[in-house]
Amino acid sequence: MTASETASDRDLLAVALEAARLAGTLLRDGRPADLAVAATKSSPIDIVTEMDIAAEKLITDHLAEHRPDDGLLGEEGADREGTSGVRWVIDPLDGTVNYLYGLPSWAVSIAAERDGETVAGVVYAPMRGETYQAVAGGGAFLGDRPLRCRTAPAFEQALVGTGFGYIAARRAAQSAVLRELLPRVRDIRRGGSAAIDLCDVACGRLDAYYERGLHPWDRAAGALIAREAGALTGGRPGERESDDLTIAAPPGLFEPLQALLAELGAGRD
Repeated sequence: MTASETASDRDLLAVALEAARLAGTLLRDGRPADLAVAATKSSPIDIVTEMDIAAEKLITDHLAEHRPDDGLLGEEGADREGTSGVRWVIDPLDGTVNYLYGLPSWAVSIAAERDGETVAGVVYAPMRGETYQAVAGGGAFLGDRPLRCRTAPAFEQALVGTGFGYIAARRAAQSAVLRELLPRVRDIRRGGSAAIDLCDVACGRLDAYYERGLHPWDRAAGALIAREAGALTGGRPGERESDDLTIAAPPGLFEPLQALLAELGAGRD
């Protein structure tokens, strides 16, 4: 990476940080007392609130002002081809069900891709008061504090995070995998925000994380932050993280977890 590319990627990070701060402030301070579901997507529990939509509009307006030639891909419908080689991948509210119920584990996730590779990422968790950030090749940070994932524990001592999809058949398959995995590790955590879970691997609050069915906006920023903190990320054996499967864990734990999940059929409905 050249010095000019590094500076440019840090410029993208600065734009993402400001957009995430604006959206997070809106979500935290503007949440109506009577917040209700505005729409559903893949199933009745795959919900969108008016605040998801408002936060995405705020982010995309900010990006249009500061980066008008860039592409966009957002969870709530933002989809624009750009001409600059940069694309923004946006989850304006990761953890919508948590947000609806007043639980604190939700975040704004914004990543910048250059020519298809994630080069900058921000996950802002307002109710934690925490901002996770990374630039490719520049390390991961919680605020100004450098992050490192945990050294791999023995497999049976691993604390593993996961999540579940919205379609009943997929949830049944995921529960079957979990039933086999749970007796083999220290314990399982299900936080409800993939972006935060990936950052929790980065800062050592989880040893590992896996989930079936994450979209690019769910994982782009968090996966970069986890990698820059020393974790490995991927999907099925020999593949990158994808909609089929996303795994993040330190070297020495990633490999046996990936192999076991493949054996158990994770990533297949």
